This record gives sequence, structure tokens and C-alpha cells, in this order.
Amino acid sequence: MKRYLAGFLLILVLVSPLYAGSAEVLGFSVTLGETTNSNADYKNAMLNYFQTKTDKNVSEVPVKIITASEVNDISQSITGRTYGSSQIFSCAMVDLSYSPDIKVDVDKSKVTVVTPLMYANALQSSGIDKGYVVVTSPVSASGEAALAGVLKSYEIAVGTPIPEEAKKVSTEELYLGTRLANETGESQDNIAELFSEVKNQTQEQNLEDPSQIQSIVDNVAIELNINLSDNQTQEVADSVANSQKVQGSLTEFKEQLDNISQQVSTSEINQDIFSQISRFLQWASAYLQNLISGQ
Repeated sequence: MKRYLAGFLLILVLVSPLYAGSAEVLGFSVTLGETTNSNADYKNAMLNYFQTKTDKNVSEVPVKIITASEVNDISQSITGRTYGSSQIFSCAMVDLSYSPDIKVDVDKSKVTVVTPLMYANALQSSGIDKGYVVVTSPVSASGEAALAGVLKSYEIAVGTPIPEEAKKVSTEELYLGTRLANETGESQDNIAELFSEVKNQTQEQNLEDPSQIQSIVDNVAIELNINLSDNQTQEVADSVANSQKVQGSLTEFKEQLDNISQQVSTSEINQDIFSQISRFLQWASAYLQNLISGQ
């Protein structure tokens, strides 16, 4: 009897790891600014921070680096601002297992200007409406340059590049939003709400002409009690028009984002099943060991 039980126990021991390790990390990515990555203390602090925000094993995920060159490729043409390799601190994590909509978690103790709603708006302009996003930095940062890392994280998690023009439009919107908050004295979230509502109405009416969108900006600004100059109104209208125009180039990325999100959801369900089976096999193993030992 003990010989048969021992044989069955051996099978359980061999099979259990297969079930326990069957689910791989899918739709999950981490990016670090090159300055952060070059400092061991900063890098470890960021990876530990991300680990507190997810049930995934961050140490198993290949970390991708955001360089100053990648940030400058977009920001320079928008603001004329360039960054050196010692200035790229911001880091991002993207998890597509959160798929009903988008959730942005910003470490407010380090990211001082850009808010979750501002990131969500900018990401929408790049066709992104799903996923859990975490943005942080080892040192105080405005958060504007972090958008490049978030977009790269999505490209990695989805496995499809975002068209450069869409990334430029997203970045332009983010910079414009922060500048308008400074110029008008409004909070960043009030300005972000302005962009969000204008974009929603523009999409509903399927508009791309800035002159038509400008009237929407005027009406929404009045509703939100935000005073904009004619030039600022035009800037918002132009930004939203540009966002509308790039949506057609995002079809492949959006489809892949939906596909990966669905795969991740299925993977999460399978992982739960595997975990239950693994726990049962561990219990059965312990039970049979007790039987064999005569306890």
C-alpha cells in the first residue's frame, strides 16, 4: 500500500510545479528613466515601489529604459526643451489586467505637476483607454517627461508601436494643459476636465475642424467657469482637432490593445484555476505523506 501511495505522491510532486508556473506575465511592463536606472539605489527603490502596486512579480519582468533621446524626439519639437541623460528620472508601470477602463496612479509625493486625469486625457489621444498605470520618480519631477515612459510601457505591454504623430499629439496636449493651468491660475484638474469634455463632445459630433471645435471650447469653458483668452481657446481647439485627426492611424494599436486585454483577463482566470489546483495538490501531498508515515 505504501508503495502505491509513494508512487502517487511522486506524481503529485512532479505535476504541482507545472500548474503553479503555467501562467506567465502578460500585458505587463515597467520602464525606468535612464538616470534612475544608472543609480542602483534609485532603481531598487522604484522596483520596490512598483511591487507594492501589483500582485505580479516585478522582478520577473524585463525592465526597459527611457532615454533622454527618446524624450527629446517628441518634446523638442513641441516646447523646444531638451533633456540630458542625467535628467530622466520618471518611471512607469502598466498592467493590462485592469481592463474595463483606465486607472492612473500618480505618486504625488514625487510627481508634482501632472495629475492622473491629465495623463488619462493624454493617453486617450494615443488610443489608450484601458489598463492600470503607475507613475513615480525617485526625486521630485513635474511628470511631463514621464509620458514618454508611459507610452513606451504600453507599446511593450501591447506589442505594437504607437504612431509617432499620436505620441506627439499626446505630449503636446499634456504640455499645453500644464501651461494653461499656470497661465489661468486654474488647477491642473480643472484644465484636464476642460480637455476631457471638449474631446468627448468633439468625438460625439465627429469634428476635426478647429473652427467648429472652438465653439465647443467656449461653451465648456463657460460651464466650468474657466476664463480663456481667444488665443488659448484656439490652442485648445487646435490640440483637440489634432487628437481627432490621428485616431485613424491608431486602428491597429487599438485592436491589439483590446486583444491583449482580453488575453490577460483569460490568463488571470486561468492563473486563479492553476493556483487552486496547486493548493489542492499541496494539500494532497501533505495528506499522503501523513498516510505513508502512519500518522
